[in-house]
Amino acid sequence: MRIATWNVNSMRARADRVAAWLERSDADVVAIQETKCRDDQFPASVFTDRGYEVAHHGLGQWNGVALASRVGLEDVRTSFDGQPGYGEPEEAEARAVSAVCGGVRVWSLYVPNGREIDHPHYAYKLRWLEALRGEGAARLAEDPRAQIAFCGDFNVAPQDDDVWDMAAFEGKTHVTEAERQAFQELGKAGFADVVRPHAPGPGVYTFWDYQGLSFPKKKGMRIDFLLCSPALADRVSGARIDREERKGKGASDHAPVLADLD
Repeated sequence: MRIATWNVNSMRARADRVAAWLERSDADVVAIQETKCRDDQFPASVFTDRGYEVAHHGLGQWNGVALASRVGLEDVRTSFDGQPGYGEPEEAEARAVSAVCGGVRVWSLYVPNGREIDHPHYAYKLRWLEALRGEGAARLAEDPRAQIAFCGDFNVAPQDDDVWDMAAFEGKTHVTEAERQAFQELGKAGFADVVRPHAPGPGVYTFWDYQGLSFPKKKGMRIDFLLCSPALADRVSGARIDREERKGKGASDHAPVLADLD
């Protein structure tokens, strides 16, 4: 089984590219982030016409997540226990959707960006990651052999070689000690980055900003991950970042990330 995650940065704007990528990627399960549309606007036919079942969770023009599977899509959930909302009063955002696909509980996750270190969104991001750690730890406490995949845009570069130049990020989000610690806590809870062993850095990224010719200048970040529970991580036989999909007209600023399971 092949699992992929991809922040498409607007599903409607990139429907044709997603359709073409599905046909050549041979992915069985695809976690999609930043769809930027409501459920009634989501172009589900891109997936259903190609043999996928699809679940989408979108509340407006921002955020939005989806999960597409051709190996089953059961017990769909649109949040996890303790998932915080944002704002005053606090409101839920469309940042998580999951289902059981081929015996694996797959989550499509769009972690809050954080914006700036002194911004309320930064504190929200840390709370969100802590709640996700709690969800993972609770499920593994119930069943240590549970097969769970946390897939998505985590908006954290956990190591220095996950960014093109640490000096360029001084005083900025994505690389702070608190964010990195929150990401590491997911690992301590039992969820391993299954891509890094097959696509080690430095210079291996999943995101390149549209500004300043970042992609041709190789000024990127690795912020998109597949984090797997122990039983699932043991099944991973290979993984890769599809850098080619970042090329060309109309590309997302993120590249798809894929992992193969025995």
